[in-house]
Amino acid sequence: MSDQEEKQPDPYMNIDPLRDTYREKIAEAAGRTHSLQRHNTALLCIDMQYLDAAPGFGVFADADSSGLPPESQAYYFDRLESLVLPNVRRLQEAFRANRLEVVHTRIQSLTQDGRDRGPGHKRLNLHAPPGSKEAEFLPIIAPHGDEIVINKTASGVFTSTNLEYVLRNLGITGLFVVGVYSNECVSTAVRDACDLGFYVTLISDGIATVTPELQQATDTTMKDRYARLMDTEEALSEIEGVFL
Repeated sequence: MSDQEEKQPDPYMNIDPLRDTYREKIAEAAGRTHSLQRHNTALLCIDMQYLDAAPGFGVFADADSSGLPPESQAYYFDRLESLVLPNVRRLQEAFRANRLEVVHTRIQSLTQDGRDRGPGHKRLNLHAPPGSKEAEFLPIIAPHGDEIVINKTASGVFTSTNLEYVLRNLGITGLFVVGVYSNECVSTAVRDACDLGFYVTLISDGIATVTPELQQATDTTMKDRYARLMDTEEALSEIEGVFL
């Protein structure tokens, strides 16, 4: 390989040409750099349930007909089990220890036959009836006590439920967001929350999707435009710095 070939720049290094502009105009602008001290902050846990986050159930009941190649499924569940679920659990424990709200969303219909589902979920055959295994939260990150659970039948939890109303009633102005899938329900929630005026922090190692490319695209798109991007250790340090 020639020296010229070796020095070819990575075409993905500057995939976001407006990165610095957004960081200056939004992320570091007055009113956008508040810490937890300036916000009543909740942890928003999105769709961490058997329907879409457990092998052998729901979307993955039949691995061969899930529409995802084996390598994508392996990547997704490895990321969930080795990284995301332990991190979400740690964040939940930190929020609970400091008497901060932990709010859970899940896909669950009002009816057993799912006739109330949104058109998108009907088209994709996403269905978790009340009382079904698919509607259950994964045990490691399940709600505690009377933590709030918001049921939804569409991708966007803000547009299809009363979540905003509930958060306003609680006085919540900031959200730390975790869950699945990064590029679908999670990113929709982040965008909508930002547009509604919430100060959003997306936990980069607390979310998962089915390919590393989609994960990277989510991180790149969300960062500084719609949310701070922070890993679990940084989030825990911020919580500790404010409350301890």
